[in-house]
Amino acid sequence: QVQLVESGGGLVQAGGSLRLSCAASGSIFTIMGWYRQPPGKQRELVATITRGGSTNYADSVKGRFTISRDNAKNTVYLQMNSLKPEDTAVYYCNAQRVFGDVFWGRGTQVTVSS
Repeated sequence: QVQLVESGGGLVQAGGSLRLSCAASGSIFTIMGWYRQPPGKQRELVATITRGGSTNYADSVKGRFTISRDNAKNTVYLQMNSLKPEDTAVYYCNAQRVFGDVFWGRGTQVTVSS
């Protein structure tokens, strides 16, 4: 059974940092990543990383967020620096298998106060 468990969300002041973690179990994933859903908006891509380490970022987070993964631990991380109020959202872990099927975590709230 595939499970994705996020941790690390919380409340932080603008300019601060948070680190999200997502521990996956039950399978091997080719692509892992983070998406977010701001209040009243649609879910959007934040960053993805392949098993080989290739990364992709949304323009809005480039230079501030860093995605990484530990394949041995089947875990993906998102280091978020210089946080802005507009980064406030529920952040979801995403994982895709070689077969193309996609899995989601339950989400973790990140709130950035001004």
